Amino acid sequence: METEATIEAFAAVSGLIHGFGRRAAGPLRETREETIRRVASRLERDGRLFLLRQVHGAAVACAPWDDRPEADAALASEPGVLIGIQTADCLPVLLVDPVRGAVAAAHAGWRGTAKGVAREAVLALQARGSRPQDLLAALGPGIGPCCYEVGDELRAAFGVAGARFLLPAANGRPHLDVRAANVAQLEAAGVRPEAIHHVPDCTFCTPGYHSYRRDGKGTGRMISYVGFKV
Repeated sequence: METEATIEAFAAVSGLIHGFGRRAAGPLRETREETIRRVASRLERDGRLFLLRQVHGAAVACAPWDDRPEADAALASEPGVLIGIQTADCLPVLLVDPVRGAVAAAHAGWRGTAKGVAREAVLALQARGSRPQDLLAALGPGIGPCCYEVGDELRAAFGVAGARFLLPAANGRPHLDVRAANVAQLEAAGVRPEAIHHVPDCTFCTPGYHSYRRDGKGTGRMISYVGFKV
C-alpha cells in the first residue's frame, strides 16, 4: 500500500489527522473509484471522507454534504468530517486552524491558482471566525517548475503580478512554479511564512506518484485529506 507523507506541525495538533497520498503499490493500475474506497475505508474509524467534484475553479464548499458539490476547496469544523482533494500533478493545499478546530483543503492546478483558490480557502475560514495568523498550511506533492512547461497563454491568466511565477527555460517556453504562486497567495492572505510547510516532491519526475502530464488521461489520482477525528 501507499506510504502517506505527513507534516510534523500538523501531527502535533491534538485530534488532527491528515496525509498526502502516493500511488498505491502493486502491478495493477488502481482506478480512481478504487482509490476512494480504499482511503475512505482506512479512515472510517476516525470519520467520513468528503470529496468534491473538482472543476479547476476557486469555489469553496462547506462539509458535510450529501452530493458532491462542484468546487475546488472545502472547509469543515466538525469532528469526524474529513475533507479530501484528488490530484495527479495539481497541488493539494491543506489548512488547519488549531485554535478553532477548523480545516480547509484546496485543489490548486494552474487554473485554480490563477483564480486564487488558496486565498479563497483562507478567506472562507476567516469568514467563519478563524484568524489567518493562527493557521497552519501544508502544500503537498505537485508538478514542479522543473517539469511544468506551459504555454504563453498562461501569461494572460496570471497577469502582470503573476509573471514572476513563469520561469524561463532553455527551449524558450515558460515553466510554471505553481507552488510559489500558492505560497504567495497564502502569505498575502495573512498566513505566517513560518507556518507554511511542504512535501516538495515533483509528481512528474519523482517515482511513486500519479502524473497526468506524464501518464496521460487514464492515470489515477492521489488523495490528500485533513480533519479532526471523532
